[in-house]
Amino acid sequence: MQKRRSRIICCERIRKTVTMDPALLREREAFKRRALSNPVVENKKKEKNASEQPKKKAKSSSQPKQPKDFNYKTHAGSSQYNFGILAKIVKHMKQRHLNGDPYPLSLDEILDETNQLDVGIRQKNWLLNGALENNPKLQVDAEGKYLFKPPYNIKDRRSLLKLLDKHDQRGLGGIALDDVAECIPNVEKALKVLGDSVICITQPISKKKILFYNDKGTQFTVDEEFQKLWRSVAVDGLDEEKIEEYLQKQGITSMQDIGVKKVTPVQKRKKPSNRKSNFKKLNQHMSDILEDYTDKN
Repeated sequence: MQKRRSRIICCERIRKTVTMDPALLREREAFKRRALSNPVVENKKKEKNASEQPKKKAKSSSQPKQPKDFNYKTHAGSSQYNFGILAKIVKHMKQRHLNGDPYPLSLDEILDETNQLDVGIRQKNWLLNGALENNPKLQVDAEGKYLFKPPYNIKDRRSLLKLLDKHDQRGLGGIALDDVAECIPNVEKALKVLGDSVICITQPISKKKILFYNDKGTQFTVDEEFQKLWRSVAVDGLDEEKIEEYLQKQGITSMQDIGVKKVTPVQKRKKPSNRKSNFKKLNQHMSDILEDYTDKN
């Protein structure tokens, strides 16, 4: 407004100083109309500043997008509380399997049976998006429901004995008692019924009990004389080669048949090459000049 007033005052001064020419008066009136019709520059700046403010707010309100790949172990919601919920679920599903409940359950049914209905949406999403599916103790059926996954597919003591026999025949070793306890109920009672058909050995370091199949067909009695002779021979610090040399000196050659025999590869006979005859047939016109060097090597 001050600039507008200053323009009007200047026009009045010009009107007083110049002669009252009608052409000048018309130009002055036209100049005044243009000055009044043109907007002030300050108003434009204010309008621009007012229009820029909501745009900045809109940009600040936008949130960063979450990554598509989901890992339940590294997710922000994976805390001790979440893993406590998962541990209760696995323990309950294991007990259902041992009680003989074969039908699967959904997540809501599991939370209902474990008295965990107060679990929030964040924990449910964590369980559904990988925590239950990636757990080695659980399996998912075609309908998306969950079951306990035992280490071995055995249901009673008979299937346990068959499994131990199969491991023994294939040389796979024994089976941990803790794994068997997750497959069948009342393991101690089943082992008592099986009796001497199963051998239980405790590992010296880990103190874990390992079950082995007791193959009675390989058992035989040895006379005491042979046992005394066997125990009287000192083989400490001797390898197989030295033992074999000792037996050969004593006239015992039965140990040669024990072990893996070294099979020498049979060399194939080379077929005689027809290079010499073909050479002469193809180059008969140069037989007096060319020489054959195959036999000189």
